[in-house]
Parts: sequence; structure tokens; C-alpha cells
Amino acid sequence: MRINRGTLSCTVPASSPVIELVGATKRYGHAIALGPTDLQVERGKTTVLIGGSGCGKSTLLRLIVGLLEPDAGEVRFEGVPVTAGSITALRRRMGYVIQDGGLFPHLTARDNVALMARYLGWTEARIDARMTVLGSLARLDVDALSRSPRALSGGQRQRVSLMRALMLDPDVLLLDEPLGALDPVIRSELQDDLRTVVRELGKTCVLVTHDLGEAAYLGDVLVLMRDGRILQRGTVDELIHAPADPFVTRFVRAQRTLST
Repeated sequence: MRINRGTLSCTVPASSPVIELVGATKRYGHAIALGPTDLQVERGKTTVLIGGSGCGKSTLLRLIVGLLEPDAGEVRFEGVPVTAGSITALRRRMGYVIQDGGLFPHLTARDNVALMARYLGWTEARIDARMTVLGSLARLDVDALSRSPRALSGGQRQRVSLMRALMLDPDVLLLDEPLGALDPVIRSELQDDLRTVVRELGKTCVLVTHDLGEAAYLGDVLVLMRDGRILQRGTVDELIHAPADPFVTRFVRAQRTLST
């Protein structure tokens, strides 16, 4: 498969990982936020990073999107190292959603979604067409797009944030606990919608969550982390029935809805 995106050009086998971490390490002073970590993210699958607070899962995601640089090792996107020189072009191929949406409060929901498309010179007709498709996918009322973020509910803000992440039709979706601040009913509805969107579009997805039930529902591959390291990578059944470490068992048992 030949890839030619802007200034980046490389030949990547279809079976190769979309994202790869090789010995990636991140420190804050003397504290290690992420130990030497190797990870491959498979094309077309949802990989879920799970674990308690401070385990390194959000740090790992921020390394992928280039918000942080590794102190050692390397992060690669389809074989291209994620560096200060490559990240601008690579980010246009990544959709990034954070908790509570991260929308710009001075822009309407529609202007938030269209921001990068306008920056790249899309016509308003093209933006409108894409907005219609994404509004249907995200199940967001058209009227909501004319409102400011503060006039939207938490669930609506996350739907707008998902539309913004998908606007440029990225190869990869990166989701950093996007549903963590929502009440259980809205969270359940958005889990359904998110799974539908990812499957319909065939996106490669990396999701951060501390909730094993959510991970099991949305993920194809689960990566359980602790103290900046990966303890186990596999399906939820493998974590439950073939734990690689005693902590895996303790983490699963703490998620009572799955362990009973």
C-alpha cells in the first residue's frame, strides 16, 4: 500500500501496525510516567488502554498524538516516526477527543466542527455535506450546531467533539476518557453510538478508560497498564480467565459487574 500525504511518503504493508511504540519512555523529573513500552495498534481495530489513575494510559495516548515527546524510544504512525517535524501532517490523519469535548467556548458547535476544514480551504458546500453526514452518524440535532458549547448538554458536547474529530475523515481515532464525566444513562447511549460509528466507518481506534465494562463493550484488544507499564494485552476473557499478573485479577475483581 502506497501512502502519500503531504510531505510524508512511505510504503507500508497492509498487515503492518498503524501505530507502534518501540521502547517508548516518558519521565517527569525523576518519576517515570511511562516505562520502556512496546505496543502495536492493529489496523481497523479498537485498542483500549485501561488501568487506574496515574498508570500511564493518557501519557501513552499523548505520545501518539504528539502532545508529548518520548525521552527515549520511538512512536511511529504507519512507519513514520512521530516527531516535531512530522506531527503537523500526521495530526491531520488523527481524530482526537478528550473528556468533556475540549470545544472552543467562543465558537458555535458548527464552527468547532468546521475549524480545521476551513483552515485547509474546504468550500462551505463541502463542509455542509460532511456536516450532514457526521450529524447523522453522531445522532446530533441540526439545531444544536448553532449553539455555543455552554448551551449544550454534556452528551451533546461529546457528540460535537466526535464530529470534529471525524471531520477530516482521519485514519485513526484517539479517545481520552471521552465519556468519563457523563451520567450513566447518557454514557450508555454514547457507548452504543460510538461503537456503531467506529464499526460503520472501519476506523482504527485507541480508547483510554478506567472502566473495564466499557473497555469490554467497545474494544477488540485490551491493554491493562500499571505504574507506566503494560501488564497484559488481550481480550477481556483472557484478562478474566488467564491473568498474566496478580494485579490483573485484582483489577478485574474490582469491576464487580464483570467479575460476578
